[in-house]
Amino acid sequence: MLIKRPDDVRPSEITPRSVYEDRRQFLFGAAGALALAGGGALPGAAHAQVREKIAGLRPAPAAYTVKEPLNTYEQITSYVNFYEFGTDKSDPLRNSKNFRTRPWTVEVDGEVRKPRTFGIDDLLKLAPVEERIYRLRCVEAWSMIVPWAGYSLSELIRQVEPTANAKFVEFHTLHDPKQMPGQKDPVLQWPYVEGLRIDEAMHPLTLLGLGLYGELLPNPNGAPVRLVVPWKYGFKSGKSIVRIRFVEKMPTTAWMRSAPNEYGFYSNVNPKVDHPRWSQARERRIGEFLKRETLMFNGYAEQVASLYTGMDLRKQF
Repeated sequence: MLIKRPDDVRPSEITPRSVYEDRRQFLFGAAGALALAGGGALPGAAHAQVREKIAGLRPAPAAYTVKEPLNTYEQITSYVNFYEFGTDKSDPLRNSKNFRTRPWTVEVDGEVRKPRTFGIDDLLKLAPVEERIYRLRCVEAWSMIVPWAGYSLSELIRQVEPTANAKFVEFHTLHDPKQMPGQKDPVLQWPYVEGLRIDEAMHPLTLLGLGLYGELLPNPNGAPVRLVVPWKYGFKSGKSIVRIRFVEKMPTTAWMRSAPNEYGFYSNVNPKVDHPRWSQARERRIGEFLKRETLMFNGYAEQVASLYTGMDLRKQF
């Protein structure tokens, strides 16, 4: 399969919304037929009830939907940062084909009154699944527009009732080098850990991601459950999550541990602060040739800037 670089992809290849809606219905019809035949069309192929749940997505409020052309499913799944499957953008698609996403559980513990272990089906049924169109902004100065499926992480958080000591939330990715060959490389200290402040985690924009383009979440994009925090750089949105832990002290995340001079805890999109090795002032949308100005908080300043009142976003990066 030819993996296209950003400069190779023409704007005309981006899927219009109307085409996407028709394509989604076709894919689910085809997926059902293949599942009955034992084909397993979807990653971690699910039973009919789960497919119906994702297929019946409800539209999200306007605040959760950017009015920009979507990137194609092929672009979103083939140009990915997911170091557990390799450091090249094309590695996750190639190396995650046999990644097993069922059975799957997410342990939620720490400073909570009701610790609980959720199965992936529990998570799919926990709240109505919405389609949210968010920007995905990566630190290497590229971005995408992705139709995510999921619901606010706060829906899960309320189930476990954090204590007054819960100031931060840790997110742990699966550690399984046999399935995730990138974990054999010491490029990071495994398992991958990310974190949010509790108010960031509770913000309605913070998504518990369960799918994209109307399908269950594809393996290269963090199946079967991930985080999506649209105003931060993409690496803050942990993938293939197996544990969510509530803690009192700020956690040391994977990138803070590996490159503390380059990656801070907050990692909010701030075009005025350059990465030590490149400018963050402009970005290239995958599928476009020309660069555009990077927006503060990735364009979500109106919704989230108040979370950081009084903070120095140059020092607390």
